[in-house]
Amino acid sequence: MKRVLVVEDNRDLALGLQVNLEVQGYAVRAVHEGTAVLEAAREFRPDLVVLDLMLPGMDGFQVLAELRGAGMEAAVLILSARGEEVDKVRGLRLGADDYMVKPFGLMELLARVEALLRRGAASHPGQRAEPAGESFGDVVVEVESRRVLVGGTPVNLTPKAFDLLVALLRRNGRVASRVDLLREVWGHRSAVESRTVDTHIAELRRKIEADPAHPRHVLTAWKAGYRLQR
Repeated sequence: MKRVLVVEDNRDLALGLQVNLEVQGYAVRAVHEGTAVLEAAREFRPDLVVLDLMLPGMDGFQVLAELRGAGMEAAVLILSARGEEVDKVRGLRLGADDYMVKPFGLMELLARVEALLRRGAASHPGQRAEPAGESFGDVVVEVESRRVLVGGTPVNLTPKAFDLLVALLRRNGRVASRVDLLREVWGHRSAVESRTVDTHIAELRRKIEADPAHPRHVLTAWKAGYRLQR
């Protein structure tokens, strides 16, 4: 049974989310303060965190930074009334895997939860055959252990940034459109353009390129998408 941690200070909303997620077959725990999240996550070990940003004690951005800093690889879906692009970009850069703005549609939320959990399950070692390692330039990607080394030094990638890198690697230089990457990495079924891919590409370049402003490996195909050059 997949575990979902709901972090929401509105107790009525948290209860509604918990009930609907449990109906879908998930084990759910809810917390209502930012300061309680890390301990709850360590105890509950969620596969997915549904995270509000405006929390008492510690805001959602701080919570997200602490979760990723503690090495937690659970998928994170930010669910917030803060819909400005700057908030979305900040959340994605801190390691969120998806972002929804309140008010939201329940069916869409459940579909996104399902997609994130499905993608996470497919990323576990043994779920599918993968090469042990891939390399380009001074970058080594250890697929099974989900590690990336640049010049022999491990670098920290968020789960979705790692999945994005692997998706580009598999194409052996072929161009992947944003829609293709959204479907493959995030599990989105609709052909809707999103800045999500661009934000993660920028983060990927910052982590693995010697000069992110002039990348050698993660290249833009103008008006088409992205490709990886070895």
